[in-house]
Amino acid sequence: MVDYRWRNWYIRRVDNGLLAPSGYISRVSETSIRQALAAAPMALLEGAKGCGKTWTGLSMARSKLLLDADADDLAIARASPRNTLRDGPFPKLVDEYQRIPELWNVIKGVCDEGREPGRFVLTGSAEKVDDVTRHSGAGRLIRVRMRPMSLFETGHSTGEVSLSLLMAGAPPVAASAGKPSLRAWAEIICVGGWPRHLGVPAEAAQRLLTGYLNETIRADLPLETGVRRDPGKVMRLLRSHARHTATIATQASLARDTAGDGPSLSRHTASSYLDAMHRLFVLDDLDGWMPAMRSKSVLRRSPKRHMVDPSLATAALRAGPEQLAADLRTLGLLFESLAVRDLRVYAEAHDMSVWHYHDDKHRELDAVVEHPDGRWMAVEVKLGGVPSALDEAAESLLAVARQAVRNSRRGPPVAHVLLTALGRQAYRRPDGVDVVPLSLLGP
Repeated sequence: MVDYRWRNWYIRRVDNGLLAPSGYISRVSETSIRQALAAAPMALLEGAKGCGKTWTGLSMARSKLLLDADADDLAIARASPRNTLRDGPFPKLVDEYQRIPELWNVIKGVCDEGREPGRFVLTGSAEKVDDVTRHSGAGRLIRVRMRPMSLFETGHSTGEVSLSLLMAGAPPVAASAGKPSLRAWAEIICVGGWPRHLGVPAEAAQRLLTGYLNETIRADLPLETGVRRDPGKVMRLLRSHARHTATIATQASLARDTAGDGPSLSRHTASSYLDAMHRLFVLDDLDGWMPAMRSKSVLRRSPKRHMVDPSLATAALRAGPEQLAADLRTLGLLFESLAVRDLRVYAEAHDMSVWHYHDDKHRELDAVVEHPDGRWMAVEVKLGGVPSALDEAAESLLAVARQAVRNSRRGPPVAHVLLTALGRQAYRRPDGVDVVPLSLLGP
């Protein structure tokens, strides 16, 4: 059982009068949702199915309309949408609002009647109606991206080292009583950050995730995109994507990798499948960083391949904790994907963004965290914590960051951060590089 008593001010109890279910664990994204509701009539929570949007939406709402889980709500909303939306106090949760496409115009109309902020919390697991909301949601809607739970939220990180304080240049000072082993990290990766998986053994979680992928391919994909796809081909492409986790692999190379015993997918078909899985928030590739470069040709723009949670990659690869612990190369790439997931969760709570950096000389940074005011930090992710390996990684991190500065009109990074799997302490090295175990990082 995870003990959440250590949580600091960032995780708060839910306000009285809101609809949070018993057992709900507060999420880092709540800060962004509150800010959205304070500024706009609608906050739209987007993300993969099962990442916790509904419960988080309930924690922000005083009335609800559950279109994906309650047949009565669905029927009532179709019969009398305007009265249904007006019924009950605001904010009102409308869960999986895209189940009734015409409902969007009614929601918009109800918002325009009063124009006060904080009227609706919408949730969506696909971008099927995205074009509609984008051209008519301006001034009415703020989007908040939700991902599976970070290590801070599941209790696998103490959160003592704040990403926001690192961005402020503060040296990390923290120590943990525990030290996760590589086998423990393999289990954490296989279980993933899905709220329903808290306390579930890795083997059972992997079976659930295999079912998740199969259901997404066979049911959600045709339902949300309107096109029936070949399930076998889509799964082959997902396995190809998983094999290239945390690498820069082109769509052409992903397509070639699907050959197996039969013909590979065409590049056009692979592109269509990948776009559909991005729209369902299953894939979550990390785009390349584009600072104000004097010569744009020095950077490679290809994204790094990531699923929304590395546990989906292990399910696609059919690799459990034993296999990962015996294959450090694969474990290292999946650990990097885990770190990127958490960096995104923590960064977005502070309106920061996360990228990767790769130039034409193959110099790269696993992550670049960028503040809206232009500050940035360079991040390298390392599975091991052996001193000699950290020395080499720190030297490379400093060198690549210097090159990035030379190629741009940006100032130097406010921090150079090595995120590690092993180690009990967070500290600043004499060369200025911050070493932070991922089990200590938080918002």
